[in-house]
Amino acid sequence: MSEDLLRYDILIQDALRGAVKKILAEVGRTGLPGEHHFYIAFDTNAPGVRISQRLKERYPQEMTIVLQHQFWDLAIGEHAFEVGLSFGGVPEKLLVPFSAIKGFFDPSVQFALEFDPGKTAEELPEELLEAVEELAKAEQEQSENSTDAPGETKEADASPPDKDDAEKPAAKASDGDGGGEVVSLDAFRKKT
Repeated sequence: MSEDLLRYDILIQDALRGAVKKILAEVGRTGLPGEHHFYIAFDTNAPGVRISQRLKERYPQEMTIVLQHQFWDLAIGEHAFEVGLSFGGVPEKLLVPFSAIKGFFDPSVQFALEFDPGKTAEELPEELLEAVEELAKAEQEQSENSTDAPGETKEADASPPDKDDAEKPAAKASDGDGGGEVVSLDAFRKKT
């Protein structure tokens, strides 16, 4: 068999990521039509991903977000999207490069795409990677420099994530306010 020098696998993945980008851009422009909603799984360690330290500790490898009723400020860039979601009543901004996406699922029409994160011909711009790194450092310094009154505990210290939580394939991140829900795409895959 001949070697695939054109790398069709990478070309197809990039094209499908482009479809996800177009879908999100349309939703950002006009809102979610009908019953459509999305589960987007991504690699939290991928270059360019920006999530809070709290979420990073809770989801050290993979996270799935739901774009349905309560999300805001969906912004689509050339290489990434940014969205606001609520996790346990705490608003968060996430920046996710399209190259970090592992799965995209719209259960209203049973449409699903799976990706190999990092398997892309598209390089993230150095400016994006540097900006994300600078923001992460600033957030880290801010959390290290924040002082609590004696006897008070920061929220992250009050309820650290259980070790078992990080290993679970699905986890709720809602406090009943209809905020974001984190689930695994495995829940929607057909078992063979």
